[in-house]
Amino acid sequence: MMDFNIAEYLRFIALAIVPFMFAVTVHEFSHGMSAYILGDDTAKRAGRLTLNPIAHIDLFGLLFLIITRLFGWAKPVPVNYGNLYRKTKYGPAIVAFAGPLSNFVLAIVSAILLRVLYNVQVQEGSMLMKVLVPLAGMLKISVSINLALFIFNLIPIPPLDGGRIVTNFLPYDKAVKFAAIERYGFIIILVLFLTRAIDYILLPAMNFFMNILL
Repeated sequence: MMDFNIAEYLRFIALAIVPFMFAVTVHEFSHGMSAYILGDDTAKRAGRLTLNPIAHIDLFGLLFLIITRLFGWAKPVPVNYGNLYRKTKYGPAIVAFAGPLSNFVLAIVSAILLRVLYNVQVQEGSMLMKVLVPLAGMLKISVSINLALFIFNLIPIPPLDGGRIVTNFLPYDKAVKFAAIERYGFIIILVLFLTRAIDYILLPAMNFFMNILL
């Protein structure tokens, strides 16, 4: 039984690595590109305005995926928020929302491709089937990983994207106080995981979208 569990775990990791790397790369690229469109080239000058996963992957975030089997994170793209205000006062919120939005779009695209694969007629045991079965597994994992990133990052806790969005819409004095929570953000998130309180946030929303998409 233990060998079977280990085998299943290793199979998941093998199938999840590519969807995860693509998901977090597109997430960070979307932050950088939206900032660039709004007048900030910090990410471009730092070599982060790219779809090359090597520029974005965070080893600790990758390790978190291996542990949780749900999601992780990449290195945050550097953004000079002062440059964004030249275009619009809601620039920080737009840049913050671009990341989660890209994951939601990827979840939809992955679900569509998965449905297409399910309708492909292949012969049992054929070489094509040996290729399509793991590909279908990767697409299904891609849906769940991207939905997890979409929902998790919109939680209104700095430094998550949801926290930055809320900060941008608050009056200045309240925004300063709310942004100060960021120094405790990682601790708060860690507590949510250790107490499994995060399950009450993620799972209902994920099940809702998974039922629609799959």
